Amino acid sequence: MSGRAPWASDPARSRGRLHREHNEAARGPRDAFQRDRDRIIHSISFRRLRHKTQVFLAPDGDHFRVRLTHSLEVAQIGRTIARALGLNEDLTEALCLAHDIGHPPFGHAGEDALQAALARAGGFDHNGHTLRTLTTIEQPYPLWSGLNLTWETLEGLAKHNGPIHAPCWALAEVDAAMPLDLASHASLEAQVAALADDIAYDNHDIDDGLRAGLLTLDQLLEVPVVARGWDAVQARYPGVAQDRLARELVRSQIGLMVNDLIASTRDAITGSGVATADDVRAAGCALVRFSPEMRDAERALKRFMYANLYHHPRQLAAADAARVVVAGLFDAYQADPAAMPEGWGTRLPADEPGRSRHIADFIAGMTDRYAIARYRELVGSIDLPDGF
Repeated sequence: MSGRAPWASDPARSRGRLHREHNEAARGPRDAFQRDRDRIIHSISFRRLRHKTQVFLAPDGDHFRVRLTHSLEVAQIGRTIARALGLNEDLTEALCLAHDIGHPPFGHAGEDALQAALARAGGFDHNGHTLRTLTTIEQPYPLWSGLNLTWETLEGLAKHNGPIHAPCWALAEVDAAMPLDLASHASLEAQVAALADDIAYDNHDIDDGLRAGLLTLDQLLEVPVVARGWDAVQARYPGVAQDRLARELVRSQIGLMVNDLIASTRDAITGSGVATADDVRAAGCALVRFSPEMRDAERALKRFMYANLYHHPRQLAAADAARVVVAGLFDAYQADPAAMPEGWGTRLPADEPGRSRHIADFIAGMTDRYAIARYRELVGSIDLPDGF
């Protein structure tokens, strides 16, 4: 691709796949990272994201975001940043689309319940489970388990938030099969995917919070970066109704963060002296970054969102109910493995920790609504807060 920077990831120089493939040319003229992106999009686990929690558990409103729409929005932001920086857009998109595939039903509440259930079996981590899903649980091919993604895609998913010095058991198993150099930083594409995720949920969760009535504009204006953005939007569109300006505010904030990130990252790359993708991994720090001012503003926005949206009493009540559902399902399948579908029940390991991990694999793949239905079938009725 013309215009690609020398420090961008090059599919022609990929470190390859765990399993050698012989018929790639028969599947169309795509490079290695394009194939990875397409395999992710066509996977069962990606399709399930349409019924998995983003902010609101099992949302009953058609307009709220779910994991699937969030992942698409992250990919759109990631591609924009990658293109501006001359990075590989296809690898960036693959990482953005796949980054949340390991989330269980009900988001972080479901993860907390599985972490507790697996306390004696190594615990549960959604990022490690993303890698486990893509390398083991997905089985669309006749000769191997997993999607057989490239080293660069697996590396980026493992380390997009930085080096890992104490990997969870699931990630350690993937690393043992295909060493991912976990102690180093990942590619620039992976670093872009991580901050594109932050930009997306920082701002789109505002939109959903306002729509749900859990946030008010007056509350949001307590955050300095939001207040400055609101003043600018009002100045550009005097006399326009507040509800329409609120969505413009969200778009403007995304643009502000994206532009800041691109400018600051260009300066960081230039100052680092990196000349290749391997230099990026050896740089000793993340090069994709906000300016110090935007970094502080973004952190202040996050603190506000945790205090006022993610930890809102309605959200906490829903999370409590979600943990009851996931914990109840785990106990039910431990007591009666035959209650799992045949394909899962017949593969259940006899010994621990494999037995518990296998049950958690099945539960983690559930959508919100499927988990609720199975709980009511296997455990009993449950009173769920409004919104389920």
